[in-house]
Amino acid sequence: MKLKILPPLVMVIFGCFMYLVDRFLPVGEFDFFGRREMSYILLAVGFLLIIVAVFQFIKANTTTDPLHPEKAKHLITGGVFKYTRNPMYLGMLLFLIAFGLHLGNAFNTLLAAGYVYYMNHFQIKREETVLIEQFGKAYLLYLKAVRRWF
Repeated sequence: MKLKILPPLVMVIFGCFMYLVDRFLPVGEFDFFGRREMSYILLAVGFLLIIVAVFQFIKANTTTDPLHPEKAKHLITGGVFKYTRNPMYLGMLLFLIAFGLHLGNAFNTLLAAGYVYYMNHFQIKREETVLIEQFGKAYLLYLKAVRRWF
């Protein structure tokens, strides 16, 4: 199966669904003290994760192209990659959670979970298959040592 949708576009699509749920679903609204501030913190952490991961890819002189994981030249296991195998996707998930908090509709958590399912099933598994073929035992050991999301 060839990947055809860029992960940031997947995030935007799920974000649009979140907006539609908030706009048209008459139930599920919530509010709590610090909700807006929490959304800003999650947004900042997500942004930081993505930026650090991209800089690690650039420093290692390897590709950040999620549609062509076979172009990877080096396996990165340090920095943020010691804690999550997919810091960029985790950062995007944090964006969605922050957006869901901003909107204040509890049903948006289901869409954030849908994003995780979609990414696991259609993006990450394909990437992992390619990276196992490319990096062999080193990647298999990395899979056992580091969790997919966090």
